Amino acid sequence: MASLNRRKLIAAGTIGAGAYGFAYVTGFFGTNASANPEAGKQFKVTYSPKIWKNRLGSARYRILRQAGTEPAHSSPLNKEKRKGIFACAGCNQPLYSSATKYDSGTGWPSFWAPIKGRVGTSTDYKIGIARTEVHCSRCGGHLGHIFNDGPKPTGKRHCLNGLALKFIPA
Repeated sequence: MASLNRRKLIAAGTIGAGAYGFAYVTGFFGTNASANPEAGKQFKVTYSPKIWKNRLGSARYRILRQAGTEPAHSSPLNKEKRKGIFACAGCNQPLYSSATKYDSGTGWPSFWAPIKGRVGTSTDYKIGIARTEVHCSRCGGHLGHIFNDGPKPTGKRHCLNGLALKFIPA
């Protein structure tokens, strides 16, 4: 009987830890350390949280200001093939050219390079391992992450949230 109760306790703890981990990774709890990519840095475009929420709406606010992640395959920008510029949805700064966009098969818009000087990076430990977070250099908005499995010439994959971007056709 004692082992049955111990099994239930272990199972409940495992399920609870998994649910907490999922909620944390998806940004359910709101602000986390990576939402402020460069603590103390003053960005050119800044607003109070209330103004950001009003400007962005709840979904974009969760991505850009709280470092959330949208579900894979949910963004229409993932399939955008036209020539143009992908700008920050927070401050409209041009970030990526369509010439560097490619289909990574991940379900998120992916690029092999940004427009020079338009993005910044920081280290994100949100899921327990170090990742390179990418953010807008003008407003600090969270865009996504950079991985080392992209195509030539950079070998980088800037895996971005479509909600963090606005497409401006050429």
